[in-house]
Amino acid sequence: MHDEPSAEGFSPVCFFPVIPVTFSSILSLSYGTFNSHVNPATDTELMLRVRDGEFSSLGALFERHHIPLYNYYVRLTKDAAVSEDCVQEVFLRMLKYRNTFRGDGSFTAWMYHVARNVRVDHAKRWKNEEQFDEAQHEVPARDPNPGEALVYKQNVAMLDEALARLSPDKREVLILSRYRDMKYETIAEVLGCSVEAVKVRVHRAMNDLRKIFHELSGEPS
Repeated sequence: MHDEPSAEGFSPVCFFPVIPVTFSSILSLSYGTFNSHVNPATDTELMLRVRDGEFSSLGALFERHHIPLYNYYVRLTKDAAVSEDCVQEVFLRMLKYRNTFRGDGSFTAWMYHVARNVRVDHAKRWKNEEQFDEAQHEVPARDPNPGEALVYKQNVAMLDEALARLSPDKREVLILSRYRDMKYETIAEVLGCSVEAVKVRVHRAMNDLRKIFHELSGEPS
């Protein structure tokens, strides 16, 4: 159950274009309206503008956050197509439910609260998640030594596998704290719990991740 108000007279599909698979393009909005190097607006300021009807400001938020959101979903779902759909849906909901943003709290927490709701809704429709195709998401690295690169790639693969074996709750808290580098206070807002509870969850999740990684690598934990 998500307590999300309706947006009267608004058709998000007409406004928001489909995100390309490669994420090589951004919203079909004028980039010049927000591509300023002088006192760039904060996320909160941009979202307040969106709330007040300046829809072009959503383009700046998309440009800043669509890749972190995509990575968040990929690590949770192991599915590129579902991750792209979820990112698309997050920005649709941010626009559709813009009036729920008050500006007196963390924008990041508000956005990831929306993102979690999207994930829950998609999980109901995508129960059988497909195997993650690592080649689709691999970022080309500067490779000084082929041998070192191979070891690094193997370690990354084992870390991804260890992360995938965690429970969904533990996987999510690690993604937010370690991969998204989110502060504990913000995570607490996103998850609806205390900061101390977040610290405990992260500690337990890290212990489990370390144990699974050592099991996969054959090293003593």
